[in-house]
Amino acid sequence: MTTTRIRLCDSPVDLMRLQDALELISSRFTDAAARPLGVASVNLDHLYHFGNAGDGHGVPLDDDESAPVEWLHLIDGAPIAAAASRTTHDHWPRLAGSDLIDPILACAGRSGATVGFLGGFTDTHAMLVPRLAVRHPSLRLVGCWAPAPTELADDDACRVIAGEIAARGVDVLVVCLGKPRQEHWIEQYGPLTGAHVLLAFGAVVDFLSGRIRRAPRWVADHGFEWAWRLGLEPRRLASRYLVRGPVEYVALRRSVTTIPGDAAAMSARALRTAGAYV
Repeated sequence: MTTTRIRLCDSPVDLMRLQDALELISSRFTDAAARPLGVASVNLDHLYHFGNAGDGHGVPLDDDESAPVEWLHLIDGAPIAAAASRTTHDHWPRLAGSDLIDPILACAGRSGATVGFLGGFTDTHAMLVPRLAVRHPSLRLVGCWAPAPTELADDDACRVIAGEIAARGVDVLVVCLGKPRQEHWIEQYGPLTGAHVLLAFGAVVDFLSGRIRRAPRWVADHGFEWAWRLGLEPRRLASRYLVRGPVEYVALRRSVTTIPGDAAAMSARALRTAGAYV
């Protein structure tokens, strides 16, 4: 996988346009020869857990050919997009999981790839299944799993879940366990599921099911989706947005942004011409 990659707070960020990201992800739906592809959404919370902006307890999700999962790190959050633009002198769009999921499911439906969901509650899944049947009638949804926190904390239980997912023949697994648990789960158990693409997409299952309403487009476009979500779930998200968020934002502004490899020599015009690929 070759993309234009920068590092923010020492966390990788892959700069891509929407169509390039969809083509790359969909090309891996049934690619059994490659390592599983994990897709992470990079926002301030991600930098807290996987960069040097937070407490340092997170495990960096970096590319290493010996690692069990290959990671694609996409921009999710206005501060990340702004930092990428400052670094490359070019505009890079937000590719949040909640925006990508419908196009990805549409691609899966057209290609015949099977899809499963891990995370959320059983009643959420009961709402999700009929909505997906209407929204994506050709989608092959083969299973939904709603493990309890105690199961997710138990290695044997996670291995059983991964085995069940593998038995269903899931090609694309949408993992909605929240950061950093979903990324850690993918890193440790993703290869055991047999899935070729694993999407660490947080609250996507709640949005798709209709349990939680997404912010209007104009709110998201102005960088205030966090405030919308905080208003809907203040008790759960107050610490993330009001306590850690400002600290992470200051760390991001103070961090030295780097562009590894030949990408550092690319001009803004070259970046626009080449898109995501170098």
